[in-house]
Amino acid sequence: MNYKVLVADDEQVIASAIAYALIREGFTVETAYDGEEALNKTETFQPHAVVLDVMMPKMTGFDVCRKLEDRNVGILLLTVKDDIADKLLGLELGADDYMTKPFDLREVVARVKALCRRLEKTESLDNGLDIRIGELTIHVEQRSVLLRGEALALTPKEFDLLALLLSHLKRIFTREELLEQVWGYDYAGGTRTVDIHIQRLRTKLGDDKQQMLQTVYGIGYKAVGVQK
Repeated sequence: MNYKVLVADDEQVIASAIAYALIREGFTVETAYDGEEALNKTETFQPHAVVLDVMMPKMTGFDVCRKLEDRNVGILLLTVKDDIADKLLGLELGADDYMTKPFDLREVVARVKALCRRLEKTESLDNGLDIRIGELTIHVEQRSVLLRGEALALTPKEFDLLALLLSHLKRIFTREELLEQVWGYDYAGGTRTVDIHIQRLRTKLGDDKQQMLQTVYGIGYKAVGVQK
């Protein structure tokens, strides 16, 4: 597959360097130099992945993440801050990965490749079979989830994580396994990202359904078929 990547950074030298490195690896690349342009080009270019600087004029990378949370697009955030609070905020807003400047271009390319492999892997698992558990229905091909007939607003990673767990009821997944199967690689920021996504899913499922996603202490998570 010829993957398309949008590189958004207000420092044009950095954006051009990343774009050149990705083009050499066979990616189709476009660039943007502020958050507003990045959001607009996401609409027109339809990238598979976005390399997104956090501190940009007109709209920050965090703001762009908020706007893209319902899109099936991989997001790699770039920032000069090496602050765990910023990293967690980016993950909570739907980013897949986080790198601190300065960085090695080879690592950026490797992270983008991993995002695209995860996308390809997810698409290859879509077998058209719906998953129904009580009042919850997952339409795999449409990538939509209905609870009591009402659509749940899930990010792409939340959907992938929920679909994986509910398609293997009672199977215990370690956090590392969930990272590998949903994110497609061992995320450098650690397994905290899995915990954050589970917490968000529980909130969206509501008080009477969040128990479907159970913590297995010291190991990871499993899903159970709660019917009420």
